Amino acid sequence: MVGGLLFVCHANLCRSPMAEYIARAMLTDMAPAADAPVAVSSAGTHAVPGQPMHPHAAAVAAQWSGESHTFRSRPVTAAALARAGVVLTATREQRGACVALAPGAIRRTFTLRQFSRLVTAATERGWPTAEIDAAPAERLAALVSTAGRARALVQPARAGEDDLADPLGQPLGQFRRCAGEIERALRPVVDVIAKPC
Repeated sequence: MVGGLLFVCHANLCRSPMAEYIARAMLTDMAPAADAPVAVSSAGTHAVPGQPMHPHAAAVAAQWSGESHTFRSRPVTAAALARAGVVLTATREQRGACVALAPGAIRRTFTLRQFSRLVTAATERGWPTAEIDAAPAERLAALVSTAGRARALVQPARAGEDDLADPLGQPLGQFRRCAGEIERALRPVVDVIAKPC
Protein backbone atom coordinates (compact mmCIF):
# COMPACT_ATOMS: atom_id res chain seq x y z
CA MET A 1 0.00 0.00 0.00
CA VAL A 2 1.33 3.42 -0.91
CA GLY A 3 1.24 5.90 1.95
CA GLY A 4 1.17 5.19 5.64
CA LEU A 5 3.69 5.65 8.42
CA LEU A 6 7.30 4.55 8.10
CA PHE A 7 9.36 4.69 11.30
CA VAL A 8 13.15 4.74 10.97
CA CYS A 9 15.91 4.35 13.55
CA HIS A 10 19.51 3.11 13.33
CA ALA A 11 19.33 -0.70 13.36
CA ASN A 12 15.55 -1.30 13.28
CA LEU A 13 15.84 -3.34 16.49
CA CYS A 14 14.56 -1.04 19.25
CA ARG A 15 12.99 2.37 18.67
CA SER A 16 11.46 2.03 15.20
CA PRO A 17 9.95 -1.44 15.76
CA MET A 18 8.46 -0.29 19.08
CA ALA A 19 7.04 2.75 17.29
CA GLU A 20 5.64 0.50 14.55
CA TYR A 21 3.85 -1.77 17.02
CA ILE A 22 2.63 1.08 19.23
CA ALA A 23 1.31 3.08 16.27
CA ARG A 24 -0.46 0.07 14.77
CA ALA A 25 -2.10 -0.74 18.11
CA MET A 26 -3.17 2.87 18.70
CA LEU A 27 -4.61 3.22 15.21
CA THR A 28 -6.42 -0.11 15.41
CA ASP A 29 -7.93 0.83 18.78
CA MET A 30 -9.39 4.00 17.29
CA ALA A 31 -10.59 2.50 14.01
CA PRO A 32 -13.76 0.46 13.59
CA ALA A 33 -12.08 -2.07 11.27
CA ALA A 34 -9.94 -4.96 12.46
CA ASP A 35 -6.73 -3.59 10.93
CA ALA A 36 -4.91 -0.28 11.29
CA PRO A 37 -6.50 2.30 8.96
CA VAL A 38 -3.15 3.17 7.37
CA ALA A 39 -0.08 1.06 6.65
CA VAL A 40 2.55 1.06 9.42
CA SER A 41 6.11 -0.20 8.99
CA SER A 42 9.67 0.37 10.15
CA ALA A 43 13.25 0.19 8.91
CA GLY A 44 16.78 1.17 9.89
CA THR A 45 19.43 3.33 8.29
CA HIS A 46 22.07 0.75 9.25
CA ALA A 47 19.90 -2.33 9.72
CA VAL A 48 21.15 -5.83 9.07
CA PRO A 49 18.21 -7.55 7.38
CA GLY A 50 16.36 -10.39 9.07
CA GLN A 51 17.30 -9.76 12.71
CA PRO A 52 14.74 -10.26 15.50
CA MET A 53 13.74 -7.32 17.63
CA HIS A 54 15.87 -6.64 20.72
CA PRO A 55 14.41 -8.77 23.55
CA HIS A 56 13.45 -5.75 25.69
CA ALA A 57 11.86 -4.01 22.69
CA ALA A 58 10.02 -7.24 21.86
CA ALA A 59 8.67 -7.43 25.41
CA VAL A 60 7.38 -3.86 25.16
CA ALA A 61 5.93 -4.42 21.67
CA ALA A 62 4.16 -7.56 22.85
CA GLN A 63 2.37 -5.52 25.52
CA TRP A 64 0.83 -3.51 22.69
CA SER A 65 0.18 -6.16 20.06
CA GLY A 66 0.27 -9.51 21.79
CA GLU A 67 3.02 -10.80 19.49
CA SER A 68 6.40 -9.59 18.37
CA HIS A 69 8.32 -12.79 17.61
CA THR A 70 7.67 -12.58 13.85
CA PHE A 71 9.35 -9.18 13.47
CA ARG A 72 12.50 -9.03 11.35
CA SER A 73 14.67 -5.96 10.75
CA ARG A 74 15.07 -4.38 7.34
CA PRO A 75 17.26 -1.62 5.93
CA VAL A 76 15.53 1.52 4.75
CA THR A 77 15.46 1.89 0.97
CA ALA A 78 14.79 4.75 -1.40
CA ALA A 79 11.74 2.85 -2.66
CA ALA A 80 10.28 2.51 0.86
CA LEU A 81 10.87 6.20 1.50
CA ALA A 82 9.19 7.11 -1.79
CA ARG A 83 6.12 4.99 -0.94
CA ALA A 84 5.66 6.27 2.61
CA GLY A 85 3.01 8.86 3.38
CA VAL A 86 5.22 10.21 6.14
CA VAL A 87 8.66 9.14 7.39
CA LEU A 88 9.19 9.55 11.13
CA THR A 89 12.74 9.08 12.36
CA ALA A 90 14.11 8.64 15.87
CA THR A 91 16.80 11.32 15.41
CA ARG A 92 17.76 14.28 13.26
CA GLU A 93 20.76 12.33 11.97
CA GLN A 94 18.49 9.57 10.69
CA ARG A 95 16.20 12.16 9.12
CA GLY A 96 19.21 13.50 7.24
CA ALA A 97 20.17 9.99 6.11
CA CYS A 98 16.65 9.35 4.79
CA VAL A 99 16.53 12.65 2.90
CA ALA A 100 19.98 11.95 1.41
CA LEU A 101 18.74 8.54 0.22
CA ALA A 102 15.44 9.89 -1.18
CA PRO A 103 15.57 13.68 -1.64
CA GLY A 104 12.01 13.66 -2.97
CA ALA A 105 10.78 12.65 0.49
CA ILE A 106 12.14 15.76 2.23
CA ARG A 107 8.72 17.36 2.79
CA ARG A 108 7.36 14.10 4.23
CA THR A 109 10.28 13.32 6.53
CA PHE A 110 10.40 14.49 10.15
CA THR A 111 11.69 13.27 13.45
CA LEU A 112 8.82 11.76 15.44
CA ARG A 113 9.02 14.43 18.12
CA GLN A 114 9.21 17.25 15.57
CA PHE A 115 6.14 15.97 13.71
CA SER A 116 4.23 15.66 16.98
CA ARG A 117 5.07 19.26 17.90
CA LEU A 118 4.03 20.57 14.49
CA VAL A 119 0.76 18.62 14.46
CA THR A 120 -0.03 19.83 17.98
CA ALA A 121 0.68 23.44 17.00
CA ALA A 122 -1.58 23.17 13.95
CA THR A 123 -4.48 21.55 15.78
CA GLU A 124 -4.24 24.00 18.70
CA ARG A 125 -4.66 26.81 16.17
CA GLY A 126 -7.72 25.09 14.76
CA TRP A 127 -6.18 24.56 11.34
CA PRO A 128 -8.17 22.04 9.32
CA THR A 129 -6.17 18.89 8.79
CA ALA A 130 -8.55 17.17 6.35
CA GLU A 131 -12.11 17.09 5.11
CA ILE A 132 -14.44 15.72 7.77
CA ASP A 133 -15.28 12.63 5.69
CA ALA A 134 -11.73 12.00 4.43
CA ALA A 135 -10.29 8.50 4.61
CA PRO A 136 -7.43 7.94 7.08
CA ALA A 137 -4.78 7.90 4.33
CA GLU A 138 -6.11 11.24 3.05
CA ARG A 139 -6.04 12.61 6.60
CA LEU A 140 -2.39 11.60 6.88
CA ALA A 141 -1.49 13.33 3.61
CA ALA A 142 -3.31 16.49 4.72
CA LEU A 143 -1.59 16.31 8.10
CA VAL A 144 1.84 16.27 6.45
CA SER A 145 0.92 19.39 4.48
CA THR A 146 -0.43 21.12 7.59
CA ALA A 147 2.67 20.20 9.60
CA GLY A 148 4.81 21.72 6.85
CA ARG A 149 2.88 25.00 7.18
CA ALA A 150 3.33 24.91 10.96
CA ARG A 151 7.13 24.89 10.65
CA ALA A 152 7.05 28.67 10.29
CA LEU A 153 5.20 29.04 13.60
CA VAL A 154 7.02 26.62 15.86
CA GLN A 155 10.39 27.56 17.32
CA PRO A 156 13.10 25.07 16.38
CA ALA A 157 13.97 22.68 19.18
CA ARG A 158 17.35 22.88 20.88
CA ALA A 159 19.95 20.34 19.81
CA GLY A 160 18.91 16.88 20.89
CA GLU A 161 15.33 17.77 21.86
CA ASP A 162 13.97 16.27 18.66
CA ASP A 163 15.92 13.04 19.18
CA LEU A 164 14.53 9.92 20.80
CA ALA A 165 17.30 8.43 22.97
CA ASP A 166 18.41 4.92 22.03
CA PRO A 167 17.66 2.51 24.90
CA LEU A 168 20.08 -0.12 23.56
CA GLY A 169 22.23 -1.48 26.38
CA GLN A 170 19.83 -0.19 29.03
CA PRO A 171 17.49 -2.17 31.31
CA LEU A 172 13.89 -2.97 30.41
CA GLY A 173 12.64 0.09 32.29
CA GLN A 174 14.46 2.37 29.84
CA PHE A 175 12.74 0.64 26.93
CA ARG A 176 9.39 1.21 28.66
CA ARG A 177 10.24 4.88 29.13
CA CYS A 178 11.16 5.13 25.46
CA ALA A 179 7.85 3.49 24.52
CA GLY A 180 6.04 6.02 26.70
CA GLU A 181 7.75 8.87 24.84
CA ILE A 182 6.77 7.28 21.53
CA GLU A 183 3.14 6.95 22.63
CA ARG A 184 2.97 10.57 23.78
CA ALA A 185 4.47 11.80 20.51
CA LEU A 186 2.08 9.68 18.46
CA ARG A 187 -1.10 10.65 20.32
CA PRO A 188 -1.85 13.93 18.46
CA VAL A 189 -1.01 12.27 15.13
CA VAL A 190 -3.25 9.25 15.74
CA ASP A 191 -6.05 11.49 16.99
CA VAL A 192 -6.18 13.21 13.59
CA ILE A 193 -5.64 10.16 11.38
CA ALA A 194 -8.16 7.90 13.07
CA LYS A 195 -10.74 10.35 14.43
CA PRO A 196 -14.30 9.29 13.61
CA CYS A 197 -15.88 10.86 10.55
